[in-house]
Amino acid sequence: MVNNTVDTEATEIRCQEKSRGGLSYEVILAEPAPNVAVPKRPVTPGKNVSVEEIEQKLKAAEERRISLEAKKMADISTKLAKVEEATRKKDEITNEFITQTKEQLESKMELHVEKREAIISDMKEKLKIHAQDIEKTRETLEQQKANEQKAIEEKLKIAQSLRDENIKKMLDRL
Repeated sequence: MVNNTVDTEATEIRCQEKSRGGLSYEVILAEPAPNVAVPKRPVTPGKNVSVEEIEQKLKAAEERRISLEAKKMADISTKLAKVEEATRKKDEITNEFITQTKEQLESKMELHVEKREAIISDMKEKLKIHAQDIEKTRETLEQQKANEQKAIEEKLKIAQSLRDENIKKMLDRL
């Protein structure tokens, strides 16, 4: 614990270290002096002020007021200019963001449409090839069917002719 004591005309200041890094100050003031002279106001100049001096002072006060108002208006106008500039920049940034986003979306949509059209054309091509294969298979089956029909008709003719011959032979025997 550290005690520092400074005495100046019965005013005492004590400093103590309360905790790590913390200091505490105690100020003990002296008793007030009973006969202290109160300072007097400065004497104002005489009341012999002329009308011209009063008018000059009023003009000076009016000029100060006008210049103060002009300064305030200039400050306000600069602040308004800054606000307008900030608003303009914000609007520009917002518009730029909107245009960039719109362009990105449009490019994505175009890409999507192109992919979709490519998929559709690919599917059409596959369906066309499939339809051609089906047509070829149908024609082949019809050809086979016709061939089979001819073969069956020939067999029937041969069988009919054999039957007729057998009937003739049987009739000849009888």
